[in-house]
Amino acid sequence: MATQLTSAGIQGHEVVSPNEWIASRKELLRKEKEFTRLRDELSRQRRELPWEKVEKQYVFDGPNGKETLADLFDGRSQLIVYHFMFGPGWDEGCPSCSFLADHFDGSLAHLANRDVTLVVVSRALRAQIEAFKKRMGWHFKWVSSFGNHFNRDYHVSFTKEELAKGKVPYNYDTVAFGAEEGPGASVFYKDPSGDVFHTYSAYARGLDILVGAYNFLDLAPKGRDENGLAFSMAWVRHHDKYAQGYVVDPKAQYVAPKGSGSSCCSEEHQS
Repeated sequence: MATQLTSAGIQGHEVVSPNEWIASRKELLRKEKEFTRLRDELSRQRRELPWEKVEKQYVFDGPNGKETLADLFDGRSQLIVYHFMFGPGWDEGCPSCSFLADHFDGSLAHLANRDVTLVVVSRALRAQIEAFKKRMGWHFKWVSSFGNHFNRDYHVSFTKEELAKGKVPYNYDTVAFGAEEGPGASVFYKDPSGDVFHTYSAYARGLDILVGAYNFLDLAPKGRDENGLAFSMAWVRHHDKYAQGYVVDPKAQYVAPKGSGSSCCSEEHQS
């Protein structure tokens, strides 16, 4: 006979015998294995997408001076670019992009040994980037795309005219978006002759898989615990802004970084 357990944040959850628990867990395991196989198949199809050759010559401002897109590969054949929401004049980078970036440093050596270079790109000026990167304690390579059309071409920066119309080209659609910058990830391949190809880009919740903390939260009884918040990532802070006893105000709206003139995370882009 099942009994009910009541605890803070979880009301009336079912409690069963060990044998009943194992039976339920095995049924969920069956579904988890099915999901894993589906994910493997989706990953295979992602790798089979056709490529497009990158014809433009993008030049970035990096720690080694001016660098082309081909230079960013750093001797490897595969490049993953994270489009970090940090615009010119902003006092700091987007909190949600920072949440993702907290996961990057630990992966760098592993990716490098699988022929992959990870680089972060923003439109903020180099001095802004370096100051914020130092504050956050990050070590990954981060370059500025200020002055080129890279962000525009990969649909993560929007003009005032586009924003004034109420909709912008984002996530392979035309959507309402309240920010001059958007998050995303783009993947490139460089062949032995030096030609560069764009193989994949993902935006919005297509980036969920990059957030290790979310994967841990999905294992926990409360999950992501974002229901009832003004927007899904309302609880996220820069990691140096979580105070002891921190409590989320569920009604709090997003406060944009100073200098951005717009909100970067308050829009609900769920698909």
